[in-house]
Amino acid sequence: MAGLLDKDNQPLSGDRLAQHIETALAIEPAATRTGSLGYQVLKKLFRPVVFGAENLPASPALYIGNHSLFALDTLVLWPLMQAELNIFARPMADKLFFNAGPVGDALLKRGLVMGHPAVCEALMREGQDILLYPGGAHEAVKPERDRYQLLWKERYGFIRLAAKHGYTIVPVAMVGPDEFYDYLYDGEELPDTKLGSLLRRLGVLTDNTRPDLLPPLPMGALSSLFPKLQRCLVSFGKPLDLSRYKGRVPAKAQQKKLRQQVADEIESEIARLLVERERLQHQDGLLRRIFRA
Repeated sequence: MAGLLDKDNQPLSGDRLAQHIETALAIEPAATRTGSLGYQVLKKLFRPVVFGAENLPASPALYIGNHSLFALDTLVLWPLMQAELNIFARPMADKLFFNAGPVGDALLKRGLVMGHPAVCEALMREGQDILLYPGGAHEAVKPERDRYQLLWKERYGFIRLAAKHGYTIVPVAMVGPDEFYDYLYDGEELPDTKLGSLLRRLGVLTDNTRPDLLPPLPMGALSSLFPKLQRCLVSFGKPLDLSRYKGRVPAKAQQKKLRQQVADEIESEIARLLVERERLQHQDGLLRRIFRA
């Protein structure tokens, strides 16, 4: 991730990056307890179900998942992994979150870290579990037609780093958060709407604004901003042990093969989870059906 900026939109110095890494390594993520009020509310609202727990390795792993709209999957998956599976995976967040001092500091204190190769390598050297979404911000604002699609572009960095450090990659599929909201407008349609015209007049949108990074205009339960009460299902797929590559980086062709293996596992599990969730949702009462419609 080249071109990292600080909160004043200046290139992030080596000292600043080193400080981020030092702080990140010194912070123990706050544990989420199964009995805590916040986690009980989350379970009541979204009724998460876990599949594939038998696939979890004993050694540190790089968990690779599919990003949902607005990255809301992390708000469910991260505490779930801590509370139910005792896995303190460090989520790697987009660098933009760490450009604003107070926001970045708050995220760092919670255990999140900057999505930067140097940070990932530092965590791997310390043998920490890591949660990463290769689609990043692009996948988190995807149009409605791309629900449950992996939008990874040409990103192979996670394969190279996992191989170099001999890490195990665990594919993580999740369904639910991609349907917390309907779309009034896709982000790419926004510039051509009345709201888009207003945002242009206010200077929020400019000719340099990338339409593929514009968020959609969401609509949740009962036409509100409250998320729909969709069940969340998580599946941990078959692990990909890259210990045989430790100390070296696979050739490009092998990187493509390994990445495709991870993507295929996630896509296969997404399809299975969608069928399973449909079966479970027939058990829901009238109120839940209303709040997910």
